[in-house]
Amino acid sequence: MQAFDLSDRLDAKNAHKSRIQKNSLLNSLFYRDSVKTRKAYVDMGRWLDSGAIMIRPGFLSTAERGALTAVARDGLAEHRVARRANAIVLLDDGWNCDEVASALLLDDDTVRAWFRVYEGQGLAGLSEFGHEGSSCPLTHEQQTALRAFVTAGVPRSSNAIGAWLRKNYELDYSHSGLIALLHRLGFVYHKPVRVPRKLDEARQRAFIDSYDKLLNRLEPDESVVFVDAVHPTHQARPAGCWAPKDVAIGIEQTTGRQRLNIHGAINLETGQTQMLEVEKVDAMSVIMLLVAIEAAYSGKKWIHVFLDNASYHHAILVREWLKLPGRRIKLYFTPSYCPHLAPIERCWGVMHEQVTHNQTYETLAEFRLAIMTFLRRTIPKNWNRFRDRITDNFRVISPNDFRVIA
Repeated sequence: MQAFDLSDRLDAKNAHKSRIQKNSLLNSLFYRDSVKTRKAYVDMGRWLDSGAIMIRPGFLSTAERGALTAVARDGLAEHRVARRANAIVLLDDGWNCDEVASALLLDDDTVRAWFRVYEGQGLAGLSEFGHEGSSCPLTHEQQTALRAFVTAGVPRSSNAIGAWLRKNYELDYSHSGLIALLHRLGFVYHKPVRVPRKLDEARQRAFIDSYDKLLNRLEPDESVVFVDAVHPTHQARPAGCWAPKDVAIGIEQTTGRQRLNIHGAINLETGQTQMLEVEKVDAMSVIMLLVAIEAAYSGKKWIHVFLDNASYHHAILVREWLKLPGRRIKLYFTPSYCPHLAPIERCWGVMHEQVTHNQTYETLAEFRLAIMTFLRRTIPKNWNRFRDRITDNFRVISPNDFRVIA
């Protein structure tokens, strides 16, 4: 009787143990991400992937498989998306998650996660990575209205745009968020350029054509130079620069406002310059410069001099000097209001970049020495460095190329 009772107890204990094992297996199936059961079902991954509960091969339709295969084979598709598409196709071929993970150098949990994403969201879900950012709080119509407001008003500050958004849509953007929004809508912050009021396209084209013809027929004993005047002022000229963000940058201000009067010429072929510091830029300074040019090109039969329409360039004294016997200079005038057709203007810009921007000179004498040394020596000596900045690459500028806002 005792033996019978012991046997019954053993059978009951074994049955209870069997039920526990069965429940454990069911828990591992329904609670796959449970910490306690992860190891158990990962060890049985091959059986789970091939069984009825997990992934059966052939679950893709012909169209779905074709779309995934195209993405996997597309060399222009993002690599991460192509690899996900490849994994789904391999699962459809009957590979289990372990085999796919081994082939793609992944872990099997990642492959299962991709499969669940594809089941729920299709190919579009495979293209999302969870860091695309939040959607814009503005509707399409509101974005259109914002574009119209900025385009019509060209606000000078993002504060005005932020105030408009608060007033009309009760939206409060941070500064960086507003800048990012404007960039997405196709706007940039830039300074308008000065557009001369009386630009004549026909005269610009005529000048460029005549200049090209002159260069094409230029003889070896002829040269071309450009003439202009500049008046650099002895004062600090701050310019943008890279610096640590937590350091305030400054340059010492000069006390004087004296300026230099420079009448100069430059040869775009050789970089040779003639730079005269004069008391006053007038007809006499023009003649002095022309004399210096003739002396510098003593071996040339003709020197073709291009200059702007300043009154002292047209002075009677200059015309009378040109009529004297032995003169070897011919004057050509650029169209009015066209500084872009005078390469020497670019020379002055390079001078300021190299000598005056973010530089300070305690005395006028130091300032004069730096300016004249650069114009007389540095440019000719380093012409290969500057010739791509100071060029005769002329173009026609039309007022129609700009939206004039004032």
